[in-house]
Amino acid sequence: MKLAFIGGGNMATAILNGIVDSSFIAAEDIIVSDNTKEKLSVFEEKGITTVTDNLYAANLADVIVFAVKPNILRQILPSFANLENIKNKLFISIAAGVKSTEIKEGIGNKTNVVRVMPNTPALVGEGMTAIFKSDIPKEKFDIAVNLFNTIGKTVIIDEKYADAVTAVSGSGPAYIFMIIEAMADGGVLCGLPRDVAYELASQTVLGSAKMVLESGEHPGVLKDRVCSPGGTTIEAVYSLEKSDVRGAFIKAIKKCADKSKSM
Repeated sequence: MKLAFIGGGNMATAILNGIVDSSFIAAEDIIVSDNTKEKLSVFEEKGITTVTDNLYAANLADVIVFAVKPNILRQILPSFANLENIKNKLFISIAAGVKSTEIKEGIGNKTNVVRVMPNTPALVGEGMTAIFKSDIPKEKFDIAVNLFNTIGKTVIIDEKYADAVTAVSGSGPAYIFMIIEAMADGGVLCGLPRDVAYELASQTVLGSAKMVLESGEHPGVLKDRVCSPGGTTIEAVYSLEKSDVRGAFIKAIKKCADKSKSM
């Protein structure tokens, strides 16, 4: 199976690093097209073929991943309508806000299109990818599922939830990085060395997330177990609640979803 990425930005880098490291597809069977040569050099170091011609890359591939910004995707879609053997190809889009119906209309209604929303932890094999249901043949859809399973976890869900998925997991890593930075800053304020503070905060976030996923228990239950009566943790939780931290997160996610919907 030959894989082509149209666009070589941060998300493409994260996904392709995960795919190559997992050995699901060999580097020599991957081609990346981008008009910025500095971006392409990163892929060349991994043995991936790079070009600046989108159609050349797409014609060579069985699976084409659109990894460009939404406005760029809308501009370039019509140019793919006359690809050789187009009905046998699988098109996967990671562009936020561009519906699969819009992609099909751009390149031909009989094409195989799957829309997905991954996130950057794919870079370390811990990505979370939502794969939106499609009416394409099962064997084609399974290719998309298997591809993104190599870089973390996947969930299959109706496309009507795409904007919410973008807000929670697609953009989510940025929120978590802010939390880690803030926790570390608090540690530094209390006298910890910066490197120790970052390690403590990062591993705590990682371990806490793993507890939620593996225990199956409600996060509130797990939180309560850390909060001893009159103890240090409940004091911190009280301070966070007074600052409306949870409300701020809910508002931010709603804002993100609204932005995705308007794109």
